[in-house]
Parts: sequence; structure tokens; C-alpha cells
Amino acid sequence: MKNWAGNLEYASSEVRQPSSVEELADIVAGARRVKALGSRHSFNRVGDTDGVHVLLDGLPREIELDPERRTVRVSGGVSYGTLCRSLEQSGVAIHNLASLPHISVAGAVQTGTHGSGVDNQSLAGAVEAIHLVRPSGEQASLSRADGDEFLAGVVGLGALGIITGLELSVGPSFRMRQRVLENLPWDRALANFPEIVSSAYSVSLFTDYAGGSISQVWLKALDSEPPLGKLFGATAARTPRHPLPDMSAENCTLQMDEPGQWLDRLPHFRHEFTPSKGEELQSEFILPLEHAPAAIEAVRGLAPKLAPLLFVSEIRTGAADEFWLSPFYRQQSVALHFTWKPLQPEVEAVLPELEEVLRPFGTRPHWGKLFSPAGHDWESLYPRFADFRSLASAHDPDGKFRNALLDSILGVPAASRR
Repeated sequence: MKNWAGNLEYASSEVRQPSSVEELADIVAGARRVKALGSRHSFNRVGDTDGVHVLLDGLPREIELDPERRTVRVSGGVSYGTLCRSLEQSGVAIHNLASLPHISVAGAVQTGTHGSGVDNQSLAGAVEAIHLVRPSGEQASLSRADGDEFLAGVVGLGALGIITGLELSVGPSFRMRQRVLENLPWDRALANFPEIVSSAYSVSLFTDYAGGSISQVWLKALDSEPPLGKLFGATAARTPRHPLPDMSAENCTLQMDEPGQWLDRLPHFRHEFTPSKGEELQSEFILPLEHAPAAIEAVRGLAPKLAPLLFVSEIRTGAADEFWLSPFYRQQSVALHFTWKPLQPEVEAVLPELEEVLRPFGTRPHWGKLFSPAGHDWESLYPRFADFRSLASAHDPDGKFRNALLDSILGVPAASRR
């Protein structure tokens, strides 16, 4: 099997597709190594194993709304697009979405995936409880009432168990409008960065860091927010746009200030559009929002090396949360996302230099995208990192849920070294 982008082939010796949580538990209990796969939208080996891969999309599809608690219980293999269609039919919504709605709920939450908006937490911010299978096959649940173990497990990289279901908080459905502005001058963007990224519910900036301006600014506004025709020199696009200037906007969510429901505006791409495979690589680096202008200026210094390798880079923001391994842990953040051309040797060659210029800003990489594991001081970046490592080793002393990437980050469990 390969991942969605086709840039890596998984190392598993066996692939199983359990049809029930009980069957999954039996597989986990009997496996030496095991790892779950959702929509396979990770670009590195965080979800890989040399043992058994279990596919979560064979589990019973569960989307069960609890109106009194204002939560929805959803099975881990369900995609956000499927979940949101069901929620909208019941008149409720979740707070934010990633650019692509095709990703699975469990995989996205476990790796800290996010949308945009200075006051919007990552997708993990909606989680009220997780249901998981431990290495022994035991089924367990963790909720906010469980304190530290819950905060460790939500963005858990699959190291504490296989997530079979989640409970997410929901609120009333809402309507939004989307508008794209073009050619925002760099000098005005950096001088007014906090105001720009706060100018709508969700804001994304698209650039290759070269030239004198940011090519596109995507504004996703609540119906109650005023439309913006201009923003510090950027002007409204006259026709719908794709983040890549040479691509048709046909598969993008509707723009031009046309009102619509939240699920049809928060992502960049329509759920009914099946995204192409094998045409891109991705990296992303998250750092404190107050460092954004200086960090972006540092990246601009690498534009001659980056631009030839980039399809586009997206700049987003996110609110702080309390999840131990969340890239947004206790910091309002800016996220610099790089969508690379499928040139993996060249991308991997430039990543250490990119990471080096971002290191002074306390940069945390996205767990599911390309980065250099040896290039980060995890304990300084994540104050609860040592606690997470101890908890993971206590729950999984034999490293059943580990792989080479997780071992390089967390260290090899003592029991598995014997």
C-alpha cells in the first residue's frame, strides 16, 4: 500500500480491515506491531508499521448526535466531509475544518491537523472524548474529566492506542461567505499582519515568498461580518480562484461573497471533488503568532531555493489549546504550510535549511508532514513532552504501536530494547 500522495510505500507485512471494534481488539491483542490507517493523508511514516496495518474504514460508520450534551459521537475512520453532511442535516456544526474535507477524523485529530482563524482551535479543539484500543486489546475511553491522560491522548500520534471513535462538541449551524483578494504587498502584509489575519473568521494567505506581493488572501467570513473589497492594497478577485494560479477554480468552494453553509465555505475544496493522488508533498511549521512577521521574512530570504520547489505555501493561524503534543499547545500560532512539487530528494535537501532559519522562533512541525526528526529539541518545544514519553512507554512498554519515526522522536521503549 501507498499513502495518498504516493511518496511512500508502507512497510506492513499484513493488512486487515476489521468489521467491528471487537475484531479490531483481537487483532491488536495478537499482533507484535500494529498501526491504524485512515485516509492516508500523512506524508511521512508516522502511521507506518512493519507489522499489521488495520484499516478503520471497515468499522461500522457511526455518527450519533447527543442534542442535550451538544456532542456528536463519530467512528474514527469517518471523513470530515461525511461527518459534516450529517451534522448539517441536523442543523449543527463543528467550529472549523481543514482545507481538504476528505481526511479521516481520527487521523486528523491525532496529528494536530487544523484549519485557520486566530480564535479557532485545531480540529482537536472540538474533542470531548476519545475511545481507543490499548495494546492488550482492552477498550478504553478518555474524556476531559480524565485530565492529563485525555490531554496526552487526543493528539497522541497513535502511540497510546488505536482511536476507534471520538466525541466532538457541536454548535448551531451557521452561514458564511468567501472572498479572495489578490496582490497584497509584502511590506504592508508584514507591517499589519495581526490585523490582516484577524479580518475574518478564517484567513489564509497564499504565496511562494518571491516577488513583492502575496498572490492571494482567502477570507472566510461569517454572514454577520462585513465583506472586504480591499485590504492594505490587495483588491478583490473578479472571478473565482484556485490557490494555484494556473488551476481552474471548479473544484474549490464557492467564492465571490456568495453565502452558503459553513461546511461549504470553511474547506478550500469541495467534498464531492475527489482530490488527485501523487502530485504533491507537504510540510508545515507552527510557531507563536507574535513571531510571524520575523519568521516569514526569514523564509523569504530562502525564496530563490524554495520557489522552484513549491506549488504554493499557505499561511494560516490557530488558537492555543492544552493538548500536550499539539503544535498549538498554549500558544496562539501562525502555521507556514508548504505544498511542494513531487521532488522528494530536492525537498528533503532543503528542509534542514528551512528548519534552521525557523528554529529561533520555537517552531513545531506538523506531525503528519515532511520534517527532519533529528532537527528539533522536542523537550524544549513541548513542555509536557517528557510526560508524554513516559505515559506512552507505560501504556505500551513493548512498543506495539511504535515505528522508526516515533522511536526517533520518543525514544525506544526500554522493554523493546531487551
